[in-house]
Amino acid sequence: MIIVVGPSGVGKSTLVDKAKAEFAQLFDTTTYTTRTMRKGESEGNPYHFVSENRFHELIEQDFFVEWAHVHNKMYGTPRHQIDEAISAGRVVIMDVDVQGARTFKEKYPTAFSIFVLPPSLDELRHRIKKRDKMDGAELDLRLENARKEIAQAKQFNIQIVNADFDLCYGQFKKIIEEILKNR
Repeated sequence: MIIVVGPSGVGKSTLVDKAKAEFAQLFDTTTYTTRTMRKGESEGNPYHFVSENRFHELIEQDFFVEWAHVHNKMYGTPRHQIDEAISAGRVVIMDVDVQGARTFKEKYPTAFSIFVLPPSLDELRHRIKKRDKMDGAELDLRLENARKEIAQAKQFNIQIVNADFDLCYGQFKKIIEEILKNR
């Protein structure tokens, strides 16, 4: 299992998506969330969008390996998707928040974690504003969460900086190649 961690807007999903396109062995779960769809998203791509009531029902059913509140929304990783991928001999790769990464490391101690850092908080602010239309309070919340997450980066196996996507992806790809070679 490869866990990709970092603040919102740093480029985790883009890195994971590009790696999945290159490496057939990789499998990414489809997370469940209570947040609303963004432009260009649809049910199942990139999330299963559910109500808070439905999310709580799934928690009660022990459906998730992990779940967390992130930016006042709920996100959860379905257990069956991971179990099926591992049984099929695939390597699970997923982007999660810091809370989720800790849970995965507890439940899957051999998981390798990659923390993706922004070049600066100002650049992260710019990326988030460019991607998401949100009010100042939500942007401030994301940046405050990002500060807290970045402070924990050293707790993960390796850290890479996404200042230039192509350079960052080159580093990311080498890490994945090494993991796949040694499994």
